[in-house]
Amino acid sequence: MTVQDIRSFNRFYTNVIGALDYGRHLYAPYTLTESRVLYELAHSPHTDAADLRGELSLDSGYLSRILSKFEQDGLIERAPSERDPRRRRITLTERGRETAAVLDERSRESVGALLATVPAGDRPRLAEAMHTVRTLLSSHRLRPAPDARRHREDVVLREPVPGDLGWIVQRNAALYAAEYGWNTDYEGLVARIVADFAEDHDPHLERAWIAELAGRPVGCVMCARDDAPGTARLRLLLVEPDARGLGIGDRLVEAVVGFARDGGYRDLVLWTNDVLTSARHIYQRHGFSLVAEKPHRSFGADLVGQDWRLDLHGSPG
Repeated sequence: MTVQDIRSFNRFYTNVIGALDYGRHLYAPYTLTESRVLYELAHSPHTDAADLRGELSLDSGYLSRILSKFEQDGLIERAPSERDPRRRRITLTERGRETAAVLDERSRESVGALLATVPAGDRPRLAEAMHTVRTLLSSHRLRPAPDARRHREDVVLREPVPGDLGWIVQRNAALYAAEYGWNTDYEGLVARIVADFAEDHDPHLERAWIAELAGRPVGCVMCARDDAPGTARLRLLLVEPDARGLGIGDRLVEAVVGFARDGGYRDLVLWTNDVLTSARHIYQRHGFSLVAEKPHRSFGADLVGQDWRLDLHGSPG
């Protein structure tokens, strides 16, 4: 493998996907970079300029010009950040969301047309090869030198794309088996939860989030309707071990709480087990209260199940 090999592949790939072919109007009237900024704004619930600079490695002056253009076009609004008053939170307007959706749909259609040229039998090989490239080229970013700093702003929360729901099942099963010795009964439970979400969910009232760092998923959570009227349920919170300490769990729970509150739910509930100490601390920080607990034997282990509840009519946390 040489530098020339990688440069040659880059030229081939950008040509195949049409990244430089503006005659195809994939991003018009915006450039590829501007379209990527719109994508990040559409898929991250709490974003400021520092988030975007960290995620996209953009020069601050260049990004500032892009955001000014978006503001003039009526695509974004800026307000003081809830996380840090020194920063400005950036959100898409209705026009901005519509524009981002149009650009996203064009991209999906383009990639779909490209994928259609690959025989069905070769697609698993293609997916595995792409996964290998991402893993090898991003692994060093997830294991920095001791004096390097990783920041909360490096993490992007986004909606799942094809393959992510399967990742949620696989990583839940593997991590809980490795860390707590749980058996495949837990994998079956997660698979049923994910399958129910994939087959029948209302996007206005239910949603899943993937936390992405350095190009790969490192966390997830889900908000689903509960059987009780006016109640939402937080499910499947997970953060990869090598991405912990960045506040990802807090951001995922924060996203669920905000979504449930905006969706008009009265209560947000969850079920967990007492051995999941870190997760319980996150729930407590966001105002959840323990309402019941009961010993049980599940997943090949003796556990104490716990029910937690958050009153969404209370003041925002």
